[in-house]
Amino acid sequence: MTSTIDKNGAAESRVFEADVAKLLQMMVHSVYSDKDVFLRELISNAADACERLRYEAISDPALLADETRPQISIAIDAERRQLTVEDNGIGMGRDELVDALGTIARSGTKAFIEQAQAAESGDGVSLIGQFGVGFYSAFMVADQVDVVSRRAGAREAWRWSSDGKGTFTVTPVDESEAPARGTRVTLHLTEDATGYADRVKLEQMIREQSGHVPVPIALIEKPGAEPAEIADGAALWTRPRGEISVSEYADFYRSVAGQFDEPALTVHFRAEGRQEFTALLFVPQNRPFDLFEPDKKHQLKLYVRRVFITEDADLLPRYLRFVRGVVDSADLPLNISREMIQESQILAAIKKSITGRILGELEKLADKDAQAYGKIWEAFGPMFKEGIYDAADRRDTVLRLSRFKTTAGSLRSLKDYAGSLKENQTSIYYLAGQDASRLEASPHLEGFRARGVEVLLLSDPVDSFWVTSGPSFEGKPFKSVTQGAADLAAIPRLDAGTEPSPDLSEGVTEFLAFLKTTLSDLVSDVRSSDRLTDSPVCLVAAESGPDRQLEKILLGVGQLAGASKPVLEVNPGHPLIASLAALGQDDREFREDAARMLLDDARVLDGDRPSDALEFSRRLARLVERGLRRSTAGGGD
Repeated sequence: MTSTIDKNGAAESRVFEADVAKLLQMMVHSVYSDKDVFLRELISNAADACERLRYEAISDPALLADETRPQISIAIDAERRQLTVEDNGIGMGRDELVDALGTIARSGTKAFIEQAQAAESGDGVSLIGQFGVGFYSAFMVADQVDVVSRRAGAREAWRWSSDGKGTFTVTPVDESEAPARGTRVTLHLTEDATGYADRVKLEQMIREQSGHVPVPIALIEKPGAEPAEIADGAALWTRPRGEISVSEYADFYRSVAGQFDEPALTVHFRAEGRQEFTALLFVPQNRPFDLFEPDKKHQLKLYVRRVFITEDADLLPRYLRFVRGVVDSADLPLNISREMIQESQILAAIKKSITGRILGELEKLADKDAQAYGKIWEAFGPMFKEGIYDAADRRDTVLRLSRFKTTAGSLRSLKDYAGSLKENQTSIYYLAGQDASRLEASPHLEGFRARGVEVLLLSDPVDSFWVTSGPSFEGKPFKSVTQGAADLAAIPRLDAGTEPSPDLSEGVTEFLAFLKTTLSDLVSDVRSSDRLTDSPVCLVAAESGPDRQLEKILLGVGQLAGASKPVLEVNPGHPLIASLAALGQDDREFREDAARMLLDDARVLDGDRPSDALEFSRRLARLVERGLRRSTAGGGD
C-alpha cells in the first residue's frame, strides 16, 4: 500500500493493500449469501468501539468527557439513498483509519493491542477481530462508503472514503462536521438495496440480529426525526433463563459467534460461591469459519462486570475450541493484564467450572437425544477427541462422550462397545487409517468378523495419537489390529465348524521358513496368522513401537528416520498358500517371485505401493508367462 497522504491536509488516493474486489466477490457469493448481515457487522464494530472506550476510560476517565453513556444510532435518509451507522465509542485517528480500513482481513484493534502491550500495567489485553472483513460487507449494498471518525480525546477528525474498487482517500474534516467522539459510517445504497432505507425492515433486522449487544441502539427514521430506542443495551446473559426465548438466544448466538446457523446446544448459568460469574455458552451446529485460524486461539469473550476485557483469555481447553459465548466475572479487576490473565487463579477456577458444565450438558444431551448429539459429534468429533490425550483429568468423560464408526455401525459409544464384548475378549480393538471405506475392506478385520468381535474404525488423523496415550475404558485397553499378535485364538468363531486347526502342515511350515529367509531384507518376521480368513497375507507392526498408521503419519512429517520392518502374516488355510507350499523345493526362482509378490500384495492391501515398481512389473510378467506356458502345455496333453 502506498503512503502518500499529506499530514498537512491534502487529500490523496491510496491503493488497498489487499485485493478488495476478490474479497467482495467471495463474501457476496459464498461467505455472505444473506446481504442483511452487513448491518450486524457494522453494529458489531460500533459496539466493539464503545466497549474499547469503556475499557480505556478506566485508566483515563477524561476520554468520556460529558458523554458517558455508550450509544449506537442508525439514521435513514431515503431520499438520498443513505444509511448511517454512528457510535460514540473510541473512534479512530488518521493513521488508524488507514491501518484498520486499508487492509483486508486485518484486525481493526491492532494498534489498540500494541498500545495495551506497551502500557505500564503489563502486557495489557488482546482484542483480536476481523474488522476489515466485517466492515467491507457494507459494499454488498453500497457503491460508496464514507467514514468520519474522531478519536476520543483528540480534536482532529478525518474522513475515509471509497467505492470499494481498489482505492480509498483520507482527508481532514472540519470539527463541526464530525462526531464529538466516535465513528460515523455512511452507506450510499445501490439501487437494488433501497429496501434498507425502510424503517420497518431495519427495525426488524436490528432486533433480530443485534438486539442483545451490550450497547443501546437508536433508530432515526428520517433527517430531523427524534431517535427511537430499538435496543436498550441490556446484556442478555444478565437476565434469568426463564425470561429468555429460544429465538433471543439464537439471535445473541449469531451476534457473538458471527454464525448464521442455530446453536446446537445453549448453556446459560450463574455461578456463586468462591467465584461469582455468569456464562452464556453455545455449541454451533456447523463448524465456524475461523475454527482453525492460528490467531484465534480462544473463542469466548471475557467481561468483568459487563466491561469487555478480551477474547483471548484461556477459558476453555483446546478440544472445546468450537464453543462460543461470553463469560462475565464479578471478581476480576477491570485493569487485568495479559500476564494476570495467564496466571489468574480465578480464571483457572472459572475454566474448570465451565469445562465441567459444558461436558455435563453434552452428556445430558447424548442421553436424552442421541440424534442431536450425533450431529454435534459429526461436526466437532475430531477436535473433541484431542481431549483424550490432552486432558488426563477429563479423559474418562471425553471417552464416554466419544462416538465411533465401527464394524457394527456408526456413532457407537464405548458403552455400546463394552456391551457387545465377546467371551474371552480382553481388549477394545481398533483399526486406524485415512479412509473409512478402505478400513472396512481391510483384511486385518477378517478374523475379528469371523468371531463377531467389534472393531473401531478410526479415520481421523488425531486417532492415531490418542490411542497411544494409554487410555482404557472399563478396564479394557485399546489395541490396534495392525500391531502385534491378534490374540484371537481364545475367542471362538461364530461358526464353530470353520475353526482352523492350530497345527501347521510340514509343507506350510517349510514355506513360512522360506518366506522369512527370502524376505529377510524387507520384513522382520513371517508367521502364521489367526486374523486372516479370506486373504492370503497381511502386514502388521511389531509388538513394540507405533502401529502401521501412526508410523506412516510420523514418517510423513519427518519424525522418524525410516520405516521399521513389518511382520508378514500368512493365512495357512488359503488355497494359494497351500498350493505354493505344495511345490516343495522345485522351481526356486518361481517361489522367490511368488514370495515377493505376496509381500507386494500385502503392501497394496495396506494402502501402500509395491516396494519396487519396476521389479513388481517384471515379476508379474514372469508369473503370467509361466501360467500361460503351463496352460498351453496342459491343453496340448
